[in-house]
Amino acid sequence: MTAKPSLASEYHQEDLSAVRAGCLYLATKIGDIMEDIVVVGGLVPSLLIDQDRAQNEEITPSFFNRHAGTKDIDLGLALSILDEERYLELSDRLRSAGFAPDTNRRGNPTRHRWRLQTIGPLTVDFLIQPSRESDTGGVLRNIEQDFAAVITPGLHLAFLDRRIMRIAGFTTAGERAERNIGVCGPGAFLVLKALALRIRGENKDAYDLAYVANAIISDEPMRNDIRSFLTNNQTDIDVQRALDFIKQDFGSLDGIGPKRTAEFLRGGPDDEIQADVVGLVSSLLRAVQTP
Repeated sequence: MTAKPSLASEYHQEDLSAVRAGCLYLATKIGDIMEDIVVVGGLVPSLLIDQDRAQNEEITPSFFNRHAGTKDIDLGLALSILDEERYLELSDRLRSAGFAPDTNRRGNPTRHRWRLQTIGPLTVDFLIQPSRESDTGGVLRNIEQDFAAVITPGLHLAFLDRRIMRIAGFTTAGERAERNIGVCGPGAFLVLKALALRIRGENKDAYDLAYVANAIISDEPMRNDIRSFLTNNQTDIDVQRALDFIKQDFGSLDGIGPKRTAEFLRGGPDDEIQADVVGLVSSLLRAVQTP
């Protein structure tokens, strides 16, 4: 996967608006195949959490008010896409909508990332859960000659915690539309971010986890949802690993999670941010884990 910008200043609300419009555009083009897809990654926090409320919430630390946003869409593919060979229809619809495989800095095709070539800048990364003993996180699963997806441990949990959300607005093509879109729920999102931080160690992953944790602390229904999710999936190895990683990476002021969150927000260490991150993540774990 492409490395993410490491500073909050490199993200803009205009980018988020464009990605949201692109997600809606994709939904109008992919149609019923959206049933086999779940939105994960950086778009999720702004969909799960009311951004206007977060902006005005007095008890929310100012650096966690409005989410920094994202520059692309991450779409998780269900294994049924492979089993039923619906990938053929998916890639056909993507091409018809103006998408094609992107290229990296060396000019080589990136089969897991497709770019909208016609009406506006938009990139989509495709992910898929492991299904073979030999599967390794971060490696590509070939689907077609020019279509692949990144093997992503824990992705199956996004389908177990999938939320159907009604998205309304304008598409990338300037069309007014409304569609139901499957979005990764908060429990699975925390798991995926904890695993991603271990795999690639990016500042944005630490920040995303801390941002959602902060929003959840004051939201009782969401806390209850996460508690149920963790209870129902407590024997899942990816859930167990993620909880261990969160405790290790966010348990101290100089831990990877707090320090990289501060680096993302301020460009370097910040004692206030790091202390807040340790406190809020610890509080969240106590609130959502059953005795």
